[in-house]
Amino acid sequence: MAGLILKNISKRFGDQQVLDSISLELGEHELLVLLGPSGCGKSTVLRLIAGLEETDQGEILIDNRRVEKLRPRDRNVALVFQNYSLYPHMTVEKNLAFPLRVAGVKTMEIKTRVRQVAELLGLGDRLKDRPGQLSGGQRQRVALGRAIIRDPAIFLLDEPLSNLDAELRVRMRQEIVQLQRRLGRPMIHVTHDQSEALTMADRIALLNRGRIEQLGTPEELYTRPASRFVAEFIGTPKINLINARTENGRLTPIDIATPPAILSASDNSRSVLVGIRPEAVQICYDGAHSAIVHASEYLGDHYVVTLEFNGQQLVSSRTPSPPPLTGESVRFSVDAKQVLYFDPATGARLSNT
Repeated sequence: MAGLILKNISKRFGDQQVLDSISLELGEHELLVLLGPSGCGKSTVLRLIAGLEETDQGEILIDNRRVEKLRPRDRNVALVFQNYSLYPHMTVEKNLAFPLRVAGVKTMEIKTRVRQVAELLGLGDRLKDRPGQLSGGQRQRVALGRAIIRDPAIFLLDEPLSNLDAELRVRMRQEIVQLQRRLGRPMIHVTHDQSEALTMADRIALLNRGRIEQLGTPEELYTRPASRFVAEFIGTPKINLINARTENGRLTPIDIATPPAILSASDNSRSVLVGIRPEAVQICYDGAHSAIVHASEYLGDHYVVTLEFNGQQLVSSRTPSPPPLTGESVRFSVDAKQVLYFDPATGARLSNT
């Protein structure tokens, strides 16, 4: 059963088309990450679901109920912002209780639910503190707690970790995933950080210029990107892209066999854009190709080496330790099974099978 359905949602601000016919379904226990560059429409999607903006066209259904014409308070959604939006003069207890007091919930029930939510978030001993006495991670927990305490049908998180340092972001994204699993409610998490998306999501919706470029599991977006844009956006180090050509079943300048499906039905020669992940490029003494080492980066558990090959740069994350020196001639091989093919004109991925 779908917890949320968006049908052909569009939104324009003045002359700018921010969202262009967005459609997706969110499972009732699913954590979906909206990923994409700044200005692609991620936050606008959340604001439309929450009712903070009106749709130009399309339908929004929550638990199979049309809500796009309802007031925000009648949609039963909880929106958590990146800046926490806590009341600095109130204690943690009063911040958590505030949504229930506004809703007219009885005092005894408020106390019970505040205690339950505080214990769930590890804030049971901080109820008398004010936000200024808390760490960034604790303040974010309070913001989440104010959303949880309302018992919403869906959680909407708008870049909630962007103000935290790197170590705390890693801990908090794990906590959010565990919390979502315990609550069993659908959640949409907005971020521009691909590491966040890959580690948290059941599925990722990658947005580009107001459209969903691809919707799928993290593994699908990484191994079977629908387009050049997806391939370049997902993955660190970035994918290698090489202008190439197929001739008589072989690819040049990387000399590997070309899958028959890549070739035109009427011609065995065509231009293609080849995508090769850095882990598919292995520097080894018996490699089929030669190159010159352009640069080398030490990343702790491995090296990333940039090669000069046939007038183009090729990044490899499968390198010997210690790595070859800058300017040194080396040989490398490419795992043909991991090579991706894209249409040079449209950027769409060409099927290998």
